[in-house]
Order: sequence, then structure tokens, then C-alpha cells
Amino acid sequence: MNKKLHAIYVSSFFIIGIISTLFLAINGYQYYTTPLVTRFFNSQDILLKPSGLIGQGLGVLGSFMMIVGVAVYMIRKRIRYFLHFGYLKNWLELHIFLCTLGPIFVLFHTAFKFGGIVAVSFWSMTAVVLSGIIGRVLYVQIPHTIQGQMISMDELNSENENLSHQLKDVYKIPEKIFLEIEEYSSLKRYNNIKLKVGVIFILKDFFGIKSVIHRLKHELTLAGVPKPQRNNILKAAKAKLIISRRIGLLKTMLKFFRYWHVVHLPFAILMFVIMFIHIGVTVAFGYKWIF
Repeated sequence: MNKKLHAIYVSSFFIIGIISTLFLAINGYQYYTTPLVTRFFNSQDILLKPSGLIGQGLGVLGSFMMIVGVAVYMIRKRIRYFLHFGYLKNWLELHIFLCTLGPIFVLFHTAFKFGGIVAVSFWSMTAVVLSGIIGRVLYVQIPHTIQGQMISMDELNSENENLSHQLKDVYKIPEKIFLEIEEYSSLKRYNNIKLKVGVIFILKDFFGIKSVIHRLKHELTLAGVPKPQRNNILKAAKAKLIISRRIGLLKTMLKFFRYWHVVHLPFAILMFVIMFIHIGVTVAFGYKWIF
């Protein structure tokens, strides 16, 4: 999948998600803001209540999207036969889309009214979504190949040295800026980072890299470096700073990821167990939607 096609692929998820959410919110605003005790008398109740044609349909669709989102990603990730069936990154993006929009549909299915065992499933679902967002942030900090395999430390170090060579010997950037980049990308900065301050450090580091790149851009502009060459230098400098950060944070990110699984997986399992119980009880009571 080339960059243009990938941009369309990801953008379509955002567009579908935003339009779907806005459509449901706008069309059901009057009903969802009606007090619970008087909703029965609202003209939209027959359609939007949890057992209504649209309300129950949203529950079916949302549940189906979550099941498919988890299943296809796990199959692509775990079963060897599918390892070369598309890039893991693209399957992860599909997983995130389905497991984000699915819970939104389920939320509208509840008509913002939930209690008992369903409330446990809902808050588990909320925890899964929020932890999934955090997991995505952690995942992109761990360097992977385009097929989704983790890059070895030797490969990272080799790429880091190659970028230093490009900046110093090929592009011959000003010594002052080169030394600043080298200092900022020093692995010593990442020693002994504690989990509790890791997120704050990553945010500060993110803006710190932007600041260094901005100063380099300013120096290159003042030196009269042509724009095409300037862009290549900035690209190489940014790549070096990012890869140095990934080398330095690799152990910390892997530790974060292990803790993340402790939160994400149990809540996901609990959510699906209660979901299937809820579906079973619903069918047992005769609420079969259009089937």
C-alpha cells in the first residue's frame, strides 16, 4: 500500500467515524436528552430504545464490529499462514477503527442508560477503548518493520550511525548544530527512566525534538542552503533524533507494553464474556431484531 493509498485508507476511517457519530447524535439528540421517565412518550422511542429497530440494530452492528476487529487482528498477528497477508500496521489500523466505532454504536444502543451487569460490560468496554489508545501510543514508540516485526537493536544502532554520517560528512551541517543533535540524541538521557515519569518524559522529548529541528532549519535558512537540500537535511536530522529516542526508550517501552497488556486484555475478556451473556439473555427473551 503506497503512501497516497494509505492516507485514503486511514482518512476514510476518520470520515466514516465522525460522520456516523454526528449523524446518530444529531438525529437522536431530542430523544437522548429526554428524561428517562418520559422517554416512553417520545415519538422516537420505538426506534431508538435499546430494543427498538435502530437501537437494537446499533447494538448488533457495534458488537459485530468489535468481534471482527479483534478476530481479524489476532488471526493476522498470531497465525503464521497469514503473516504476509498485508502489513500488520494496516490491520492494526482496521482493528482500532472497528474497536472504536463499535463501542460508539453500542453506546447509542444503550440510549445512554445502563445498569447492572451491562454497566460492568460498558465500563469494561470504556477501559478497553482508553487503554487501546494508550497502547497505540506505546506501539508506535517501539520500532517495527513494515511487516510488523520488531527491529533488532543492532539494526537500530546501524541506522543511527548511518544518519550521523549523512549529517556530518554528506550534508556537512554546521558543527554547532551537529553537536547539539548528537548531544540531544545521546542515549545517556534515557537511562533510568521510571515508569511513573515515562509519559511526561516522552511528551517533553517530543517537543524538544521539534525545537532542535526548528533551530536547525533556521540555521540552514540563514546559511542560504537550497530548499531541496534543506528538506533532506531536516528529514535526516529528525530521523536520527527519533531513532535515538527509540533506542534509548526501547527497554522502557517494552516494560510499559507488558504492564499495558495486564490492563487491556482482562478488561477485553470481561467485556466480551458479559456481552455474550447479554446477547444470550436478549435472544432468550425473544428480542431477535430483524432475524
